[in-house]
Amino acid sequence: MLSDGTSIQGRSVLSHCQIVGEVARQLISRFPQPMQYRLFPKGSEMAAGSHDIGKVSPTFVAKILSACGIDYTRMPELAGVNPKLEQQWGGHAGVSQATAEDLGVPKYVAEILGQHHGFNPSVDDKRGNADVFGGPNWFDERKKLVVALKECFQSDWPKFDSAAQARVVAGLTSVSDWIGSGGFFENPDEDWRPNITAALNDAGFIKPIIRNGLSFAEVFDPINLAMQLREPQSLFVEQVSGPGVYILEAQMGMGKTEAALYAAYQLLAQEKATGIYFALPTQLTSNKIYDRFNAFLEQIISSATPQRGLLLHSGAWLLDTEIGEEGCPGGSWFNQNKRGLLAPFAVGTIDQALMAVMNVKHGFVRAFGLAGKVVILDEVHSYDLYTGTILNELVAFLRQIDCTVIILSATLSQARREALLQQATTSTAYPLVTTVAAVGEQNQLVEVGVPTVDNPPVILQMCDKNEQALEEALKRAAQGQQVLWIENTVAEAQQRYLDIASRAIQVGCETGLLHSRFTPQHRAINEDRWVNLYGRAGWSQRAKCGRILVGTQVLEQSLDIDADFLITRFAPTDMLLQRLGRLWRHADTPRHSSAKPECWLLAPTLECALANPHSAFGKSAMVYSPYVLCRSLEVWKDMQSVCLPSGIRPLIDQTYAARTESAQWASLLHELKNGSRFRTGEQAQQALAKLTLSKGGKTLPEHKADTRYSDQDTHDLLLLCNLRSQDGTTYIRLLDGSELTLPHSRHRLTKAEWRKLAVALNQQLVRVNPAYCPPKNTKHELEKLHLNEVFYLGRPEDDEALLRIAIVSKTGELLTQDGYPAGDKYLLEYREDLGFRAISNKE
Repeated sequence: MLSDGTSIQGRSVLSHCQIVGEVARQLISRFPQPMQYRLFPKGSEMAAGSHDIGKVSPTFVAKILSACGIDYTRMPELAGVNPKLEQQWGGHAGVSQATAEDLGVPKYVAEILGQHHGFNPSVDDKRGNADVFGGPNWFDERKKLVVALKECFQSDWPKFDSAAQARVVAGLTSVSDWIGSGGFFENPDEDWRPNITAALNDAGFIKPIIRNGLSFAEVFDPINLAMQLREPQSLFVEQVSGPGVYILEAQMGMGKTEAALYAAYQLLAQEKATGIYFALPTQLTSNKIYDRFNAFLEQIISSATPQRGLLLHSGAWLLDTEIGEEGCPGGSWFNQNKRGLLAPFAVGTIDQALMAVMNVKHGFVRAFGLAGKVVILDEVHSYDLYTGTILNELVAFLRQIDCTVIILSATLSQARREALLQQATTSTAYPLVTTVAAVGEQNQLVEVGVPTVDNPPVILQMCDKNEQALEEALKRAAQGQQVLWIENTVAEAQQRYLDIASRAIQVGCETGLLHSRFTPQHRAINEDRWVNLYGRAGWSQRAKCGRILVGTQVLEQSLDIDADFLITRFAPTDMLLQRLGRLWRHADTPRHSSAKPECWLLAPTLECALANPHSAFGKSAMVYSPYVLCRSLEVWKDMQSVCLPSGIRPLIDQTYAARTESAQWASLLHELKNGSRFRTGEQAQQALAKLTLSKGGKTLPEHKADTRYSDQDTHDLLLLCNLRSQDGTTYIRLLDGSELTLPHSRHRLTKAEWRKLAVALNQQLVRVNPAYCPPKNTKHELEKLHLNEVFYLGRPEDDEALLRIAIVSKTGELLTQDGYPAGDKYLLEYREDLGFRAISNKE
């Protein structure tokens, strides 16, 4: 496309295929040499380069000529051709697949060619020489192209050892195509060879130069050099020797993250890994983990590595990398959650990793992104059976693609550990290091118990009245204590915050709120302030006044916060233990003299819970299984204190041990297994999970391929102060009052300028339940505003979810673009201190 927006014919199919094959060859060369042979069989670049042989077909050529303003109908070879028919067989990728099959290529190769746009094309039983593909004459031209490519690459087709290996090469093919279609190769009159290295570096595929021989203190405490490996950390690091699965079970606050990162550093230094993917348990990636990970990278990566090899914060990495059309603003892989998988180092969600084994669009690109890396799965505890089934498959798959899988948990049950390892274990020690290293064909199980000393006991008190707990929280904060209050739903956390905030001011205390329904911009500001205040960085501030921080599950994992007093809504045992890990976390934290390690549990009586769990547990029974809540309550109800870490294993075992049930217990267990009107049962969840893992059939769009079982999806909602289109420009005012403009022509801005706009607008999104969403905009309406230049709006044929938009009024109410209330059954609001909330019109 020229600078004025008109299209002209570009490179030949042969030239583009050569470029993509050479990009693939260079990408392979950036893996450690032993890994290259195991992951990429000889000829992998031939598979990547041959992806577009199907473009030598009448429908594709007619489409290109038409786009360039040329009347193809006058050409005898194209008379009567209808380019729209391509949709019936998945476009040129379907022709590539059918042609390869007719050429008798080795197993998996034809599918790799067919899937390079992310999904299985519906070729059905069409042959390579089918009339719709141009008949024998066009088929002969495609065969000549294949011969030419074999000559170019001096290679034949690859032969694969396993489906896992083929999945990695399928990802290599797509990524090579994205890079090979980028700006470095647009000019057909320019020699493309000198641009390969620059294009790979620009896409973020930089091989980091690792500093060797660093001690634990040099990595994590470079200023004081005082931090030493604790015994559980040391034992764990000793066990991690190369690709395999390594589980570290240890109490909250023990330093599992640092142990995992130091083990990963040693593998990187020995060239036994290509990078690190740090997978967090929720979609709410904590900025604090970014900070810790970046500090780690700054120590281990040599300054000779280009800066872009680093993780970088927030959307900054997106501003610096370019991977072709899919990775441009408006492309499906501009999103940092996905793109991070392809960078050498990334913090992301476990969801993105899980999709590497699911039949989801571009699932195999995720597989390629993870290949050879250290994959750290943080805070793995008792996921539901749906996610657990996919996670088991992921761990087994990562073992096949040269990954080192490190699993961190404070609260893993034996059954869960055995499912992840796919073999029996015997040790009941805690803390515990369990390893299955991939040494040759021997998967040797090693279990190492770690001696430990208990912390002072935590005093427990049951409470069934919010008012009583609220008074206690205010009293403790007035004394100068740092109080943490954790709820199970956003709505309840918002209500507690409103209950507390005005009264806290009267007694000279500060109040904060953290949950998932803030925009990334506001979430980062809130999190930065409150996590610093409750963490080591805020020690000098603790004595100034008492504080109450209210939040949801975002407070229970991956944050190094330390409270003097904890109030928590009752939850399953493993979640309660996670929350207790935020209480008196560090022995040397300065505290008010009145503070003692104490936790109040907001819970009903077991009798009420068994009689009517949905009434007794309220909204918590929609979040967690009533059976698991009751089993947990049975264990905790009479406890007056708990000793950690020695109490962790017994509490988990008592809660999750299988047993025969009767009376109300049997009814609740039946609901867990078979479902109710509130939730899908475990048996159906497991069946659904297995369905998403199937490699056959229709490829799911990403938003339909749920990595967590939920009866309801969530939508991206764009929150703005003002949005209008005028004179070829869309004018946008953000919540902070700043203004952006989107020109109605892509060529009026550079790619870097479009990326900057996209990153800014992605900071204005909040994910909400569809029941609380404003009315849909059609894809056409959003395209008229040119939001498709900065957001991926989805392919209509894939039924992709669309972006929703709301205007935030001066009072905080959400309105549609034409000024009407955005909610029907709910009053929808957004406030900087409260986040997004939906208030029933009945209230």
